[in-house]
Amino acid sequence: MENAFTIAAYVVAAILFILSLGGLSGQESAKRAVWYGIAGMAIAVVATLFGPGSGLWIVSLVLIAGGATVGYQLATKVQMTQMPELVAIMHSLVGLAAVFVGFNADFTISSVESAKAAGDAIEGTFATLVAKKTPIEITILQIELVLGVWIGAVTFTGSVIAYGKLSGNSSLLPFKIDTAAIQLPGGHMLNAGAVALSVLFAIWYFSGGGFFALFLLTLLALFIGYHLIMGIGGADMPVVVSMLNSYSGWAAAAIGFSLGNDLLIVVGALVGSSGAILSYIMCKAMNRSFISVILGGFGGPAGEQMAVEGEQIAIDADGVASALEDADSVVIIPGYGMAVAQAQQNVAELTRRLRAQGKNVRFAIHPVAGRLPGHMNVLLAEAKVPYDIVLEMDEINDDFPDTDVAIVIGSNDIVNPAAQDDPNSPIAGMPVLECWKAKQVFVSKRGQGTGYSGIENPLFFKDNTRMFYGDAKASLDALLQKIT
Repeated sequence: MENAFTIAAYVVAAILFILSLGGLSGQESAKRAVWYGIAGMAIAVVATLFGPGSGLWIVSLVLIAGGATVGYQLATKVQMTQMPELVAIMHSLVGLAAVFVGFNADFTISSVESAKAAGDAIEGTFATLVAKKTPIEITILQIELVLGVWIGAVTFTGSVIAYGKLSGNSSLLPFKIDTAAIQLPGGHMLNAGAVALSVLFAIWYFSGGGFFALFLLTLLALFIGYHLIMGIGGADMPVVVSMLNSYSGWAAAAIGFSLGNDLLIVVGALVGSSGAILSYIMCKAMNRSFISVILGGFGGPAGEQMAVEGEQIAIDADGVASALEDADSVVIIPGYGMAVAQAQQNVAELTRRLRAQGKNVRFAIHPVAGRLPGHMNVLLAEAKVPYDIVLEMDEINDDFPDTDVAIVIGSNDIVNPAAQDDPNSPIAGMPVLECWKAKQVFVSKRGQGTGYSGIENPLFFKDNTRMFYGDAKASLDALLQKIT
């Protein structure tokens, strides 16, 4: 069979990618799953280098070496707190690749038609493949490349804007992007108009409009990606990153159809579907409408928010240590603040000492804690916190009334009672960790700010809550000196 080695290698790689995706769903299997993915990608690269169209070895190896060098540098230098923006900017590269592959496919179709008309020889693996296609197959190829270019362009600018919103002052962009939801006059009608024009330009392209029609369609898609993500606020950015992951997957699948590469189709479908499912799960966890989030600008508070009464009462390390000394059950709720302070090792050490005293210590993880799903789980696993005491929200929420001490470390929205008490709150209806039902609550927080989403938290003003102010790592260092 022609290309039997490549086909067999692609099948093995696809199986490894599926095993990798499945293994990432559990902490115990995640490390093994990563190695499945690495092995699958290595097989895919080798099979592609030796498969149909192999050649240009020096260029290929130089590009692979360059990409590997950049990837290694990023992997060793990027902090865990920067992973969301790293993922976003990588999605932009996938989108840009889809645009270039689509352009190349259009150029190839045009050059093959010109060569046939002139009676010239057709050179190149892809050009030879295109030359064998019937007019109907050429039309199908054009549909595939239009979809790939459009999705890729939306993904590219959308991912760049998402990167800017997530990275803030650390952005590599020459300008700063506001995390607030911002739309041009016309809002959704502007997006709808751009989509309608995209359809018209696609029809024009199929009717013989050539590259100019495809280029105009690309410009519209670039604008849609920009305006769509600019219209989404900071609190919804974790969902946006996941959705852009889905877009990049569909863009890769479209590339696969254009190039006739079965592995790209399989991998793109896996990434696209899993990203969409994850986005839906996150929207459910945040009580957000899936359509509203990805369109941007819908929803939000319906009226004036409930006033927060009372004052935030501070406590020092001695007070927290005294309460922990008397407690039998402790629940720790980690958040993005713990990740920023790199306090997971201190949290793990506190856990070990409390458990050594015979106390029941567990962790409560909200589905959207941090900037990406699984963010907190990864940090706790890195600090060697036992998996069996790390529980999801649904597993532990009912236990808070029987909990002596709840410790919140750098969390805000996921422990905000306004989600249940204030129908006008931006997070109204969002499932939250009901830590205020514990006998005592200690909140480790830098100061009295409202956090990334800008929503005030009534938890901080409750009678059973005490604020443990300061950098999380420094605060836990002080606390550990009081606990032996």
